[in-house]
Amino acid sequence: MGILKIEDLQVYYGRSHALFDLNVEVAAGSIVVMLGANGAGKSTTFKTISGLLKPKEGRIEFLGKSIHHLPPHKIVKLGIAQAPEGRQLFLNLTVRDNLRAGQYDLIDKVEMKKDWDQVIGWFPILGERLNQQAGTLSGGEQQMLAISRAFLSHPTLLLLDEPSLGLSPLLVQNIFGIISKINKKTGLTIFLAEQNVMVALSIADRGYVLKLGRVALEGESRVLLESKTILQSYLGVS
Repeated sequence: MGILKIEDLQVYYGRSHALFDLNVEVAAGSIVVMLGANGAGKSTTFKTISGLLKPKEGRIEFLGKSIHHLPPHKIVKLGIAQAPEGRQLFLNLTVRDNLRAGQYDLIDKVEMKKDWDQVIGWFPILGERLNQQAGTLSGGEQQMLAISRAFLSHPTLLLLDEPSLGLSPLLVQNIFGIISKINKKTGLTIFLAEQNVMVALSIADRGYVLKLGRVALEGESRVLLESKTILQSYLGVS
């Protein structure tokens, strides 16, 4: 069943046409990845889903409800959380306060404690850095914090925009291993935007390739991984 459906989406920045008739579906409980180079439209797609951008045409449905007209705070309340590109942490606040920011609107204390313990279990280093300012963390630790903060809002759909950005290959493998574990252990639906083709497809169920604001290709991840012609033509992977 599709938890998120994007239909014929058209998005502009002023007069610049950014997304052209975009159609994407994300199944409940799956990991879906949107691939493409810088400027392909990945972050634009995520900002539109989150309500930060408004489409000129088209429709976005979440759990069967139209959301493309809603403001960001209402979309978060419906169950969509995002770890944005560049992390966008509160750098002058502690790790603890950044994590608490993810739970600001929740009232179930038992569920909040359970989620908190879970992210510390996934990222033990954050438990060791709770009183440290977020701005003093390494790039990998900041990415862990951004993912954790988004997860702590108790979403139904988690959007992760470029989680591998600026990280070493070893850290990328670690982060993506945790993303896969989150999906398998909790059943949380995850929608990724990524440039790291091989790692992203290795954990995803389905992939979409964006090229200049259009879906150039889509299919099951295993099929995309097995097709050298597709990878060379659209993604520059040899």
